[in-house]
Amino acid sequence: MSEKQKRIPIPQIFSQGQFQTQTEMLQVQHKSNKLFIGIPKESTLQENRVALVPASVATLIAHGHRVVIETGAGEKSNYSDHAYSEVGADIAYSKEQVFKSDVIIKVAPPTLDEIDLFHPNQILISPLQIPIISGEYIQKLRQKRVISLAMEYIQDDDGSFPVVRIMSEMAGLSAMLTAAELLSIDNGGKGVLLGGISGVPSAKVVILGAGVVAEFATRVALGLGAEVRIFDNNISKLMRIQSQVGRQLNTSSLNPLQLEKELLTADVAIGAVHSKSSRTPMLVSEAIVSKMKEGSVIIDVSIDQGGCFETSRVTNLSKPTFKKHGVIHYCVPNIASRVSRTASIAVSNILTPILLNAGDTGSIEKLLYTHLGLRNGVYTYKGCLTNSYLGKRFKIKSTDLDLLITSSL
Repeated sequence: MSEKQKRIPIPQIFSQGQFQTQTEMLQVQHKSNKLFIGIPKESTLQENRVALVPASVATLIAHGHRVVIETGAGEKSNYSDHAYSEVGADIAYSKEQVFKSDVIIKVAPPTLDEIDLFHPNQILISPLQIPIISGEYIQKLRQKRVISLAMEYIQDDDGSFPVVRIMSEMAGLSAMLTAAELLSIDNGGKGVLLGGISGVPSAKVVILGAGVVAEFATRVALGLGAEVRIFDNNISKLMRIQSQVGRQLNTSSLNPLQLEKELLTADVAIGAVHSKSSRTPMLVSEAIVSKMKEGSVIIDVSIDQGGCFETSRVTNLSKPTFKKHGVIHYCVPNIASRVSRTASIAVSNILTPILLNAGDTGSIEKLLYTHLGLRNGVYTYKGCLTNSYLGKRFKIKSTDLDLLITSSL
């Protein structure tokens, strides 16, 4: 065979220019946009927390973002205007100045008057607190074309709710300590000590839900010597709480007959059920509450999502309790506000990485395209209601957020 016949024919495409050595191209990082963040002073529900503490503001400003805070916003958490100005924040002496920001962060829902100060495409990050909002509240946000995110519905990559979790830890601790106070004769209770002493049975505590609130409430109750009963339909959660607490607990599924039996002899009942996207389920009817012991205590930690006792209604820190059928009800939605400094640091720790991530992405709106957990918190988007539960409750048409985002790409 000749040399010419031995040659393997090479297709012409492999000898063309695109397969020749190319000039090295370095990756060009797109310049991130700087956020303009506003922190108004809270004026409702005796709210003592502040959305960002000076340490977090310092971090944001170090990354080139601008933060403006209304004078006195941090005072109830023992943060002075001087502390904020020292880390580079602008101090505003009117709400109008603060609401010129692109991103407004609050630890209580904005008032109707504050919504009037919003402008189109502005971002609002605040709790939703379903029991206290109205159809007018939703319509005003829609008219202003605001992108509203509910803190309590923002999810982490693992599907957890970071704001809810950290507030739940504090709520669980505070709820049990509050219950111990309310059982005393000075606060209208029967004069019962939560923990038992020699020769006297301990008080009985019934907890609805086996999440984070229940875990921390259980730790305190057991530490004080109380007898605890925990109800939840998620058996995995009941197993987890026993593992976390490190001892065998008296647990049960939400069997109505068993639940009623335990509530009728309970000294303290704690509602600690969380809904992922809507109102919490009503687990205890008024008929059952009416049969509970005189002077017993109900602490409905779920009140910010509607509450799980039929007799619950929103109260505040200046008048936190009321009596119904002889049972003391404590239904404060911002229970963590009693320990405002700790709560402010906790919320700030969660929001700061989200804001930094948004800055690197370009804006919070752009971050919504890739951050599924952040999208879960959106309930109004540029004039549209995107939460189906709120749409049914207020008879307003709701639109799927994914469709709205896709159409704007």
